[in-house]
Amino acid sequence: MKILVCISHVPDTTSKINFTNGDSEFDTNGVQYVINPNDEFGLTRAIWFQEQQGATVTVVNVGGPDTEPTLRKALAIGANEAIRVNANPTDGFFVAKQLAEVIKNGGYDLVIAGKESLDYNGGMVPGMIAGILGSNFLNSCTGLTVEGNNVKGIREIDGGKETVSTTLPLIIGAQKGLVEEKDLRIPNMRGIMTARTKALTILEPVDAAVNTKAVKFEKPAPKSAVKLVSADNLDELINLLHNEAKVI
Repeated sequence: MKILVCISHVPDTTSKINFTNGDSEFDTNGVQYVINPNDEFGLTRAIWFQEQQGATVTVVNVGGPDTEPTLRKALAIGANEAIRVNANPTDGFFVAKQLAEVIKNGGYDLVIAGKESLDYNGGMVPGMIAGILGSNFLNSCTGLTVEGNNVKGIREIDGGKETVSTTLPLIIGAQKGLVEEKDLRIPNMRGIMTARTKALTILEPVDAAVNTKAVKFEKPAPKSAVKLVSADNLDELINLLHNEAKVI
């Protein structure tokens, strides 16, 4: 089984976020980047298939040279090889077109992408890839088993979970629950050293329309000061909740 794991290069959640150029561009200065968490759950599951069923695992990213450390980390975790499409990931459709081209040319059986990225939370790319390729698609995936060409997946739905049977080739949108957090892998020294010798192929992008553009970013309003009310002053608490907070 050939598995392709799509990797997004996203800011660490502890990074301080700022914008430049009239709040129209994200300021990357001083920002630490990591593997997108939903993608990391998918990568860990792919490594399990590698170890238990002899699958080969390739990771792919659409981005510039600055994303290569993130791909090298994925290689250190256990992926066999990496691909970088040398393009700025301008919007979801553009990224989906690039990834679809890689999938067509690579003949992958299973494609794992995070259901959404931590930075823009668009949640579009996995479904767009499936639409472009006409492939089977399973989103919000929290469980996955493969036997031959037969696949059983579990996905989150409103109010519960749904078990789905399908076949390869398949594209999934992975999320937390596909593996347990305790099973996520931290690269060890051997993995880091081995990753330096693994193949990282750079591909030029195919032509694709850019359909959306970020016009302006705006941070959430800062939290207001907290008002403390004495436990004995119930009337004051009710007055504040009713007239100021307007929640009762």
